[in-house]
Amino acid sequence: MLASRGNERLPASGVLFCLLALFLFSALDATAKYLSTFLAVPLLVWARYLVQLLLMLLSVAPRLGRSILLTRRPGLMALRGVTLAGVTLLGQMALTTLPLAETTALVFVAPLLVALLAGPLLHERVGLRTWLATVAGFCGVLLIARPDGSLSPAGVACALGAALFYAAYQILTRMLVASEPPLRLLFHTALFGTLALLPLLPFHWDGRLPTPGQGLLIVSLGVYGGVGHFLLIRAFQQTPASLLSPLLYVQLVWATLLGWLVFAQLPDALTTTGMLIIGAAGLSLAVGGRPGGLPG
Repeated sequence: MLASRGNERLPASGVLFCLLALFLFSALDATAKYLSTFLAVPLLVWARYLVQLLLMLLSVAPRLGRSILLTRRPGLMALRGVTLAGVTLLGQMALTTLPLAETTALVFVAPLLVALLAGPLLHERVGLRTWLATVAGFCGVLLIARPDGSLSPAGVACALGAALFYAAYQILTRMLVASEPPLRLLFHTALFGTLALLPLLPFHWDGRLPTPGQGLLIVSLGVYGGVGHFLLIRAFQQTPASLLSPLLYVQLVWATLLGWLVFAQLPDALTTTGMLIIGAAGLSLAVGGRPGGLPG
């Protein structure tokens, strides 16, 4: 339905919010990849969550008050925030040695892992479609990370580690989304992401301060992440998940485009084939009713 009813939002606006959010996530990754040549990754990741936390304290917390912090399931909320911090940390470590598009494709193995883990953890039925999609997805991984390729094994390991953390994050989101409002989920990811990375700072900061230009780019990481997640939440509030979930794979397109424009990196034919296989496998699950969890 494309016509509005009263105050109801158009589904098209949800699609637009989703596509814009995915672009912001890719812009975050591209900016972090650039900054990692000057600054340690843990510092960048901590700053990204700190900026998002400050934005929420200034813009959302005054309106929601204590309700943004109080939760009946603090353990799961903390664990969810830590897992997303792990996704960001390992993903940005992968970006120090891997191109943007390849890293994004490897992390997108996560929905396939969620589909498998949903059986034992969420008591969902794992059918033939899930197994076939998972096998196909990992064949795509092998094409990207093939032994005769040029990708760093350490970078590939970090990207796949990020995918595993992302799968855990999505499963925790499924456990919490029925009882926790979206903005509270978003606030706790920023809060626990900031706290989880704080102990790493003394080991990675040598006392040097970023230049003003680098400082602006560091601040942009939190803006990209915070605004991107907020737009994605709004998108899923306005448009059915069954329509939006296949669109999540547009992030592969954004990542490839930015990797080419910013870093002059384009995947070769075999790598592109692997990316397409991973995307098709994930799409088959999304269209079949097993979309990945809503990032927060």
